[in-house]
Amino acid sequence: MRTLLTGGTVVSMDPAVGDLDRGDVLVEDGVIVEVAERIDAPDAEVIDASDRIVMPGFVDNHRHTWQTAFRGIGADWTFGEWAAAMHGKVKPHYTPEDVYVATLVGRLEALHSGITTMLDWYHVAQGPEHEDAAVAALQDAPARSVFCLGAGWAAPHSVDDDIRRVRSELPGDGLVTMAWGLRGADDTGMDTLGRELELASELGLRTSLHTGSDGTQRPIADMHKHGLLRDTTTFVHGNGLSDEELRMLADAGSSISISPDVELKMGFGAPMTGRALAAGLRPTLSIDVVPSVAGDMFSAMRAAFAAQRGLDGGLRSRDLLAFATVDAAASCGLEARTGSVTPGKDADIILLRTDDLTVFPVTDPVGTVVSAGHAGLVDTVLVAGRVVKRDGALVDVDVETLRARLLESRHRVARAAGVPLDGTWRPRPAAK
Repeated sequence: MRTLLTGGTVVSMDPAVGDLDRGDVLVEDGVIVEVAERIDAPDAEVIDASDRIVMPGFVDNHRHTWQTAFRGIGADWTFGEWAAAMHGKVKPHYTPEDVYVATLVGRLEALHSGITTMLDWYHVAQGPEHEDAAVAALQDAPARSVFCLGAGWAAPHSVDDDIRRVRSELPGDGLVTMAWGLRGADDTGMDTLGRELELASELGLRTSLHTGSDGTQRPIADMHKHGLLRDTTTFVHGNGLSDEELRMLADAGSSISISPDVELKMGFGAPMTGRALAAGLRPTLSIDVVPSVAGDMFSAMRAAFAAQRGLDGGLRSRDLLAFATVDAAASCGLEARTGSVTPGKDADIILLRTDDLTVFPVTDPVGTVVSAGHAGLVDTVLVAGRVVKRDGALVDVDVETLRARLLESRHRVARAAGVPLDGTWRPRPAAK
């Protein structure tokens, strides 16, 4: 039960540990026990990390994984078109099997690209069988996941029974845990939002909430006025929030999840990365929806980096890597378990190739990962000390069978929804 990663370039993302040009990491019973230049552990299984960057796995704290089957279909869509397509046309035709295979393949895809922890923001909202299918898929993936149960856009007014039922089935601190995806005051009213936050606290659940403003609304100020800001809530996107509202979030200890590719492409506005930092927040990064953007964290980091540097020249590459690892882990309440290569934390670790011609020679490991990294560099992945990807391939995963199931699901749903798959369809947004 001892594993020694030896001879790699260690990027720990822990100031107390630092970075090592040449270092070893010792893992025992799934936990990191030592990080040093050289470790003597003759009884350990050795993983040669030469020509590899050894770093914490990425953390994606906001992804609607049920949409995996429709990857790429919405590359040209606005937000209104995406909503009309995925929620209006596609979602009503999802069966539990469709939810299961999309969630499983989506979670494995994220793992394949080095995302060891992922929050699945579920809002298919078709019924308990669909929820159970999503949870089962996350449990069948050898990864750390947070099932964030969201009510969706057409759910009953009260979702208390669903929340309590799923919470009773995910009570512990295993690899799959639970959070609550809130609908927000615009959908439910401030009284309902307050009551749901109280229930979340009673059940020990962190919460996640989509938010933003066109400049005329003040959603965070309204929540602040009603005493509803919490240090256990992650606010997603946030585009258009005022500096004052961002400071309110910082004062409350809340976190913010930025999905830079989606926000830029769908017309949300510039990502709030720099303004959030200036307000005292630690931004985090997420993918959101793969019908419109890539599903790897390298792409998200690069988009956020380029957008902010284009605005004001701010940010450094290490900032971006922190947003996608240790800061995102904290937003999920998992900072004690993952997010950095730190003794005492679970061994959620990825090894990135440095001998690949797309990055060779690596002079600055952090700068290289952020500016030139890609999913093809992910050679080895460990989750809680278990090797789940080795030599560039997922371990014990029947990829061909899953591909066939996902394609069958996509074709069935598309036929039922009347959605062409030839790249020409532009859905019509709902009238305001």
